Amino acid sequence: MVTVRQIERHWNQKAHDRLYQDLVSARPERLYRPEHQAAMSTLAAAMAVIRLDELTQTHVPLYSKLVRAILAAQDPDGGWGDPAVAALCVRALQCSRGEGLAITRGLHYLADLQKPEGIWPNVPLRRMPADAHTSAFILAQLGDNAEFRQAVRLPEAVAWFQTHVYELDEPTSQLWQRASLRCRYRQAAARGRTVQQTHPESGEEARQIAMPVLAAN
Repeated sequence: MVTVRQIERHWNQKAHDRLYQDLVSARPERLYRPEHQAAMSTLAAAMAVIRLDELTQTHVPLYSKLVRAILAAQDPDGGWGDPAVAALCVRALQCSRGEGLAITRGLHYLADLQKPEGIWPNVPLRRMPADAHTSAFILAQLGDNAEFRQAVRLPEAVAWFQTHVYELDEPTSQLWQRASLRCRYRQAAARGRTVQQTHPESGEEARQIAMPVLAAN
């Protein structure tokens, strides 16, 4: 497990690749294949913010430094070089109930890049071919995020993966498994609220429907 001291040491030494690899070594994010080495510092900063939030260490000075680095790297179009990095940055900025214009712009960037079939290219050009690996990574980061789900066409993205699931390579398939759990949990929770509102006596049944998905996540 990477400690706060290790994160700070690697960041201060600009060992961004080492920091990112250490942070993702036991996580689904290790399956993502960055297209551009130049994005590594931003990826490392975003992943470090997420990890510090998980460790309830958002009060340390390093946390604010990393958030500032993510904000400084945001492009005028609202992204961070490519869609996958943007998804991770948006997730990082939303840690500790973060909100603001940078997040809104990041979500609009992802929504604008989403292709008609529901998934994303691996470069910030909507006319480029759709990329299943990038899209699975995006959904694995934000599939259960309410703001993301409002900004993009999530049903089309899920439907695309359900149709093409047997065509995915192994890393992409593993990412999609993670992403599908995130997407299904939000759907199950929404169904549970609907059932409880219309049939209060069925609330326990709805809770049982949602619980296996939450446990798997």
